[in-house]
Amino acid sequence: MADLHGIMVALITPFTDDQTKIDEGRLQAHIEHLIKAGVHGLVPGGSTGEFTVMTTTERKQLTELCVKFAAGRVPVVTGTGSTSSAEAIELSKHAGEAGAAAVMVVPPFYDPLNLEELHELFQEIHNESKLPIMFYNIPSASGLKLTPTEIAGLSKVGVKYMKDTSGDAPALTELLVGHSDKITAFNGWDSLTFFGLASGAPGGVWGAANFIPELAVELYEAISIQGDLKRGRELWAKAWPICKFLESYNYAASVKTGVELIGQPTGGLRKPFALLKPELRAELKQLIENAGVKTV
Repeated sequence: MADLHGIMVALITPFTDDQTKIDEGRLQAHIEHLIKAGVHGLVPGGSTGEFTVMTTTERKQLTELCVKFAAGRVPVVTGTGSTSSAEAIELSKHAGEAGAAAVMVVPPFYDPLNLEELHELFQEIHNESKLPIMFYNIPSASGLKLTPTEIAGLSKVGVKYMKDTSGDAPALTELLVGHSDKITAFNGWDSLTFFGLASGAPGGVWGAANFIPELAVELYEAISIQGDLKRGRELWAKAWPICKFLESYNYAASVKTGVELIGQPTGGLRKPFALLKPELRAELKQLIENAGVKTV
């Protein structure tokens, strides 16, 4: 399996209209749309995918469906984090058996672990799954804030990649410049996407790419492939207002609303969350249209 790179979509989970189960048809249509747009990978089962309101069985089903629908065209990095080590290990082992390219693991997110406990958890996950781990670095949710050196040290226990949702640009820079031989850091903070790519990140795990995939891919190609910062800035001027908006409200709700606005039904969010109210929906619709993307 080649190294991960490019626009890795932090995938929504489409539900049936009553939110009782995953809607397989909607998921397949969404994945087809994304792959056609040129994205480089899928990251289901993360925060954008509402993993906290899904059962273990559903999370396994989601992994299997994404691997099936991707059909080897792009890698699938499935979210397997949990407040329970046993569940995280079970989900990760299943991901390996199902054909995922890697697992993305957020540390237990109620009581933060210490570094020794985190090493032990990741080693078990790596041993059981036989897959590389993407460390989901999101201190605001996990309560765990590691230094760049400590993050690089996770390479000893199976961590090859990181999704950085810390919003800490200097720390991301230190990882990209000083520790790239140990950890491959992807930006995962929407409004730092341009910064991350321009600083040398090999890509981003990006929720907005669910509904602006063409623009996301074009931005990546301009900055990371062509080295055209002038063009990159022009594209970023279109994408940044959307990113700022998404970070101002419930993220999964905002992204799913964006997907609905481009004409793809999502089934809404599971309670206690919900799609954006009409006023905010109208604001997001305008931002999407300002970026040159068609809405319905």
